[in-house]
Amino acid sequence: MKKDIEIPEVKDVHVAAVKVLNEEFQAMEWNVYLINDSEEEIDMVLIVSKGFDKKKETSLMRHKIEVLPSKNFAKIEYLQDDVLKLNNEFKVTYFANNKMMEKTFLFKPYTINETLGTEIPIIPEKGILAI
Repeated sequence: MKKDIEIPEVKDVHVAAVKVLNEEFQAMEWNVYLINDSEEEIDMVLIVSKGFDKKKETSLMRHKIEVLPSKNFAKIEYLQDDVLKLNNEFKVTYFANNKMMEKTFLFKPYTINETLGTEIPIIPEKGILAI
């Protein structure tokens, strides 16, 4: 029975951290984005995020995106500098082609760092892709 269950692999959907200018406060800050690099829109996107290590855990944050068009991105949340030293986990669930998809993305401690920035899909800035 278990062998008959199809678990689709998530492809071309990413979570990335990008350091951007907050114009209101005139300061650079880390924001996390969901990137849809696929040819299909994704919808009913639910994201649950938290930061954690062996001793600490942040509150759970829940986010919803109704529709994320193909080759597009959406901001998920701002990351305070205090949580960059923690594991930051983003559980993403969505529908694509009438199938429910799910993947857990993780930023390990101290990997959200300007010196580690690389080219990322869709967003015209350097950033860090979650694993």
